[in-house]
Formats: sequence, structure tokens, C-alpha cells
Amino acid sequence: MIIALGEKKPKIGNHVFIAPTAVVVGDVTIGNGSSIWYGAVLRGDMAPIEIGEDSNIQDNCTVHTDYGKPTHIGSRVTIGHNAIIHACRIDDDCLIGMGTILLNETHVQTGTIVAAGSLLLEHQAVGPYHLVAGSPATVRKALPPHPVPKIADPVGNYRDAADEHMKMRILDAS
Repeated sequence: MIIALGEKKPKIGNHVFIAPTAVVVGDVTIGNGSSIWYGAVLRGDMAPIEIGEDSNIQDNCTVHTDYGKPTHIGSRVTIGHNAIIHACRIDDDCLIGMGTILLNETHVQTGTIVAAGSLLLEHQAVGPYHLVAGSPATVRKALPPHPVPKIADPVGNYRDAADEHMKMRILDAS
């Protein structure tokens, strides 16, 4: 569902998949080739949400902002199922694991992997090119610069899956 909120209306790039049960409301910009999956909510009511190209926001994610604190998600970013992304910045080529929580004004720098279930505290910055994990998240190891297959593979896989889901037909349940 794509919803305008007053003068704030989503801007959707080309070849973007938005699942029928996803909600995109307000000042949200989604770059070309990105995908927003089932049950995800992107609510740009208090500040803008920007998503770059070829990023995927997986099932049941919440992406929100705070007054005067936007959310920026770069290009080729994978955000795993059930993550909470709140008023923060994620640079290009990052992987945010399932169930991760990013609090206000956190910054995940280029090429960083945030392990599933991690918590980044307000104002915490991680990366570039690190694996971080835990609650609160700490650096576990350095990663080599490009390409990081654990980041590149899900981006390609979700781009392919989005192509397939764009062909879906909603069937009558009766």
C-alpha cells in the first residue's frame, strides 16, 4: 500500500517491487531496482526516508524516523526480516541481519555486516568493512574491501526474487 500523507507522497523509482501487504507512507524515496517485502512498514511522517538502488527491505521490517532525524539507506543494502531501522544512516553495500535494531542516529558505514539480533545504541557508528554483533554491537572482525560475497549474494538473490514476485497473481481465497 502506497499512501500520501498531506503533501508528503512516496517517490518510487523504476523496477521497484512493493509487496501488496507492505506499507509505504509519506516522505519516502525508493531507488531503482529496490524491493520492499511483505509486512514491511516504511513511515516517512516525521522526516524523510531515502533508500538507494538495488536495496531490499525484507518481510516485517519497520523503517521509521524521528522529528528532524531522517533515515538513509544506501544502495545494495540488505535488511533482514523483522529488523527495526529508526532515524539512522546505513551506507552502501551493507547487510543488516534479521531482528537487528538500529536506534536513532546510528551509522552503519560502507561494507559492514551487522549480525542477526544485534542492537546498535543511539549515536553508535560501526564500520567501514567490519562484522559487528551483539547487544550492544561490538566489532568482531575486519572485512576485506569489495566485493564482500555475504553482502553481494543477497542483493542479487532478492533482485531475482523481486522479478519473480512482480509476476504474481493474487488468487481468490474461496
